Amino acid sequence: MDLDTWRHLLWTQALGDQYHMLAEDIYPTWLQLRYHYLALSPEILNLLSKLHKNYLLGLITNGPSRAQWEKVERLNLYSCFDIILVSGDLPWEKPNRQIFHKACGYLEVEPRQCLMVGDKLETDILGGIQADLGGTVWIPLSADILPHTECNPDYVLDHVTELPALLPHNPKITEFKFRYNKEKSKFNVSLDYDDCNSNSSDGS
Repeated sequence: MDLDTWRHLLWTQALGDQYHMLAEDIYPTWLQLRYHYLALSPEILNLLSKLHKNYLLGLITNGPSRAQWEKVERLNLYSCFDIILVSGDLPWEKPNRQIFHKACGYLEVEPRQCLMVGDKLETDILGGIQADLGGTVWIPLSADILPHTECNPDYVLDHVTELPALLPHNPKITEFKFRYNKEKSKFNVSLDYDDCNSNSSDGS
């Protein structure tokens, strides 16, 4: 079934026998609100535009293929990234190292030339570590304290807009300058912009 039919069915089941008829009105309202709140702010769009002038950008997202590509299209992300990978199209999802290496292959760069930026320790950061990427940057969704875990990021930022300041000034990041991609005239950064739901959910 198509994506709209599937979601309508989920709403019908969730509402139960007494209220299932409301799905006809609730689903389009939910969809409208979903993309209202998922929309990228002007400062994020400006950040992506500035980064894209100097870096190769990749988006890796977990979730069902049709649902995730709907997000990409509605949020007009094609112009922001050099490669977009959806786990629903592949045999792996984050944190499996293979999906990160697949992105590196498309970008024609080595894993050690890439920086993983994400908000989920258990998928983004752990995956970046297991894939042996050049570095990982965690941006918590709230004022979370870094727990005791094997998913220890190299850097923690309060907000993704702080990323440009980290790249040129931090001593560890300077190693990326020696891996400059002369052919493409850009450095390479892997960014993750999943929304705040579970690894492979289409729900929130």
